[in-house]
Amino acid sequence: MNLSIVIPLLNEEDSLEELFSRIDNVCRSNSLSYEIWFVDDGSTDLSWSIIENLKVQYPQIHAIKFSRNYGKSQALHAAFERTNGDVVITMDADLQDFPEEIPELYKMVTNDNYDIVSGWKKKRFDNVMTKNVPSKLFNAAARKVSGVELHDFNCGLKAYKKQVVKSIDVYGDMHRYIPVLAANAGFRRITEKEVQHQARPYGTSKFGTERFIRGFLDLVTLWFVSRFGGRPMHFFGAVGTLMFIFGFLSALWLGLSKLIDVSRGIYGHLITNNPWFFIALTMMIMGTLLFVAGFLGEMIIRTNREHKNYNIDEVI
Repeated sequence: MNLSIVIPLLNEEDSLEELFSRIDNVCRSNSLSYEIWFVDDGSTDLSWSIIENLKVQYPQIHAIKFSRNYGKSQALHAAFERTNGDVVITMDADLQDFPEEIPELYKMVTNDNYDIVSGWKKKRFDNVMTKNVPSKLFNAAARKVSGVELHDFNCGLKAYKKQVVKSIDVYGDMHRYIPVLAANAGFRRITEKEVQHQARPYGTSKFGTERFIRGFLDLVTLWFVSRFGGRPMHFFGAVGTLMFIFGFLSALWLGLSKLIDVSRGIYGHLITNNPWFFIALTMMIMGTLLFVAGFLGEMIIRTNREHKNYNIDEVI
């Protein structure tokens, strides 16, 4: 199979039939064998009923229904486990992405041997203050921290080699950082393609400005995990050891100072009256706690590497 197209959705009843029709026309006209995986992320409208009706007519449609809204990352994770195509394309269900971009994305992966081709919505039709400006700031920070040179990490239209989606683990809110996760896993042939974008024709956006705050926090998490996620002791243990040594040496210096004073016949100076006593004590306690945190992190990693935290109601 040439293509697996993964489409997460939440309350998109007005766009689903048109979206499928356009995808089907594009794939047929370019002789691409394909499957579609819709993931209903807790819709409360008629989205699932429409998908069921489409499934009756078109066997290339598959769908997953979540018991409630879990988020885009979980939706992608569930679909990635089930895809069969040589190239996996993700896109949003709101018709802001153009299915007509699919053939070129497919060729860039298969002919040019890219691991990931990320869409770049250079000209956006979103609110300038609530979407465009925060997006530019977010993308600039993501490029700086991750080292992956993409202009638009948030674009839902992306193409992947099958090996990429089978090798990475998308969890939390990490869907916007899939290229970074892939790069950390050794897939370095990452590029971008300028894609068309249009205003949402139906419904309203499911993402508010708070997603950028979560995005920056996730970026910090990703930076830490990419460097120390496999060996948390390397971070917590090192910092904890340094803090403990600093505290211990400070306490040792205080003790030696007291002994020197006593040998000189100087009495009455209590160590506990010196602020360094409390600094040294605090550093030793914090160092010990950080070392224990690193040890516990190592134990957790060895006993729990499963990030699946969603419930599936139905798969068709």
